[in-house]
Order: sequence, then structure tokens, then C-alpha cells
Amino acid sequence: MPPVSAHSWWHYPESGGWPDRAGWVRARILDQATDRHPHRSRLVRSSARHTHHPSRRPRIGRRGTVSAVAALAAGLIVAGVMAPPAASAGGRPDGVQRGLDSLVGPAGSVGAPGALASVADRHGHTRTYTAGVGDIATGAKVPRDGRVRVGSNTKAFTAVVVLQLVGEGRIRLDEPIETYLPGVVHGDGIDGNVITVRHLLQQTSGLPNYTEYNLQLRYYEPRELVNIALRHPADFAPGESWKYSNTNYVLAGMLVEKVTRHPIAREFDQRIIKRIGLRDTYFPAPHDSTIRGPHPRGYDRESPGAPLTDITEMDPSWAWSAGQMVSTDSDLNRFYGKLLKGDLLEPAQLAEMRADTRPAEKTFGPGARYGLGLVSKPLPCGDGGELYWGHGGSFPGYETRGGATDSGRAANVAVTVQLGDEAARQRVDDIVTGALCRR
Repeated sequence: MPPVSAHSWWHYPESGGWPDRAGWVRARILDQATDRHPHRSRLVRSSARHTHHPSRRPRIGRRGTVSAVAALAAGLIVAGVMAPPAASAGGRPDGVQRGLDSLVGPAGSVGAPGALASVADRHGHTRTYTAGVGDIATGAKVPRDGRVRVGSNTKAFTAVVVLQLVGEGRIRLDEPIETYLPGVVHGDGIDGNVITVRHLLQQTSGLPNYTEYNLQLRYYEPRELVNIALRHPADFAPGESWKYSNTNYVLAGMLVEKVTRHPIAREFDQRIIKRIGLRDTYFPAPHDSTIRGPHPRGYDRESPGAPLTDITEMDPSWAWSAGQMVSTDSDLNRFYGKLLKGDLLEPAQLAEMRADTRPAEKTFGPGARYGLGLVSKPLPCGDGGELYWGHGGSFPGYETRGGATDSGRAANVAVTVQLGDEAARQRVDDIVTGALCRR
């Protein structure tokens, strides 16, 4: 395939494993959490049978009925408390519900088919919310606290595992990556003897971002992704600037596997998921293009007013330890809450994660700063000095935003379309900050 500009749409030929797929749908590729860089784009294939017009009435079928009944019967139990319906004392939907309602449908502010949210107060009581439809083809409701692809929230998980290994004395933050992955990180202006583990986690390595270049919708080994980046010159010398690069976190995942001699999925599972009881979070196995368990479908729209196309099922290996995780809003709240509480890292490593943050407003929005796989943003309430910490994620078909505060509050919101403009992302962010500011 001939090379194309990073500012072009990428086209690629038919590949095996997609027998029912036809046509092409434009979708922006993985950012970090918010990708404010429109050139990080590509075309992904999706089934013609999943293309729908927003104006067409959804069909309420058996599948939708079963899903709705199951959701009502099962409810959601968090911290031993059944989450009540989202309404204020006067019966009017509260601010989070009104916010979600404003996002969805053809007339919604971001045009998402569905939206989900989970909000936890400082006592651990959780309330979940849904809006819109979970499956345009059947009219099924959005499953309460359904699973979604959470994109670059994966980076926070990867950073936690690396920092756990630092605490165990198995990795040193300021050691060159060459020590652990000899011969891997070399190229034009790129030297693994100079790039440290800290540079990777902090996004200050200067390594090119492989998702800015030509990717095909197929299975990738992590080393392949790194090699795509290494064909291009460094963006800057290590430590001299800050720029978001998914390459950093694929290398961090390779580092974990080299040091532990285990697949990173096992390390996520043992060190984080089981340790703090994340019931709906998992790292997809190789070649698994599905989302297991209750989930809303993820969609793409090529342009405003264009038909929506279902892109739920795809091989996520191109994102790997930079963005492959599947989770729920409630599990993300629990993860960030437990992380800030000190249940995942020793005090020294948690302090490293939040210290020496770098300005990241161009990528994450006003006031954002990037630590070691963790992003801080100011809350607009109170005296203006309180921060919330999270990461967020953007993946074709889904967008997730949120985080937690040191006081124990947490909120996450997901929509079932990847957001392509800053105004849409800000509307979702506003729901998060509104929930976190509510006392």
C-alpha cells in the first residue's frame, strides 16, 4: 500500500474474517481520551446491514423486550445499595439525567444514539443513568451500566501496573527503556538509551504516534505497532516537550510483559481487576472482536445528518495496552476512586503518578495536566482549587469521560458514538463536572 498523508483518509482493501462486512465508514482512530487532533483518522469497515437512518422508526422486537425486562429485574447493586431511578425529589429528572437526555437522538447535541452514566458519592452510594437507544436495529434500551470500549482509560491501568512493578523494585522509573527492551526503540532521532520509563508514562518521550499513520483493520502484534512509529523521526528530544502518543503506552505494555513474563491481560486481571472487584472490566483476548455481556452498540456517522453505521465489532488489537480495555462507567468510578484512595499503589508511587504534571490543554481541554497515565482537571465549583483525576477514552463507536476526586466522589459518562469536535466533548465534560460538583 502506498504511503498516505497523515491528514488523509486511509483506505485499505478487503481482509479476511469479515464475511458479512461491506462498505466503508469513516471513523476517527484512538486518541488518548479526547483526541482533539482531527488528523488521527482512518476508515473502518462495517456491515451494510447495520447502516440505519436516524429518522427511521426503530423496531421493538423480542431482543429489546428481553433486555429491558432483564434490566428491570436485575437492577444495579453497588456497595450493597440498589440504585434508585434517577429523579429528584419533585419527580423531575436530576441534572445528570437531563444532561444525558440532551445528548441523544437526531436532535441531541452530540447526536449519539445512546448515553450512560454512573455517579458515586463520597459514601460509595452509586446512581446509574441511561438515555436513548442501545441498538437502533431492534430498538432495545441502553443496558443500565452496560459495557463499552473505554479506549485510553486503558492507559491508566497500564501505568498502574508499571508503577506497581516500580514499587516492587522490578522497574526503575528513570531507567532507559533500552535496559528492559534492548534493541527495540531506535530510529531517526530516537534512542532507547535516552528515553526513560518515566518519559513513556508522562508522554514526554518524543516518540511518534503510530495511530497517525497507515493502519489496517486487522490483528496487530504490539511490536508491529511500535515499528510503524519508528519509521518516522522523533517529534522532539526526550523530556523537552509534551505530546500525546499511543506508542508510549504500547511500549509500556511490552515492558510489563518483559519484566513479568506474563501476558499483560493476566497482570491487569490479577493486579487490578480482581484486586478491587471490577466485575465488568476485561482486556479482550487476541482476535476477540466482540464485547461480552450487556452492552449498547457503538456507531459512527460520516458527517452530520448522515446515516449511522454500527461499528461495535472490530479487532481492537491496534489499540492494545494504549486503549483496548472494555469496562463500565461504574467500574471506572471504582477504579479511579480506589486508585486515589491508595488501594492500588504505595504512597510513593501514587505521588509520582500525580507529581510533575505537564500542561495538556490542547489534548484534554482547559486546565488539564498530564501526570503518569493520569490526567487532572479543575472543577468549576467551590473555591476553584479542587481537581478531579481520570483519563477518559475515545474509540470508534464510543466516548468515555470522567474521573474521581480526593474527597471520594466519582462520575463517568459514556456515549455510543466517537465524538469528533471539541464542542461535543465539552458537553459531555460538563455533565461530569456537574455531577462531581453536586454535594
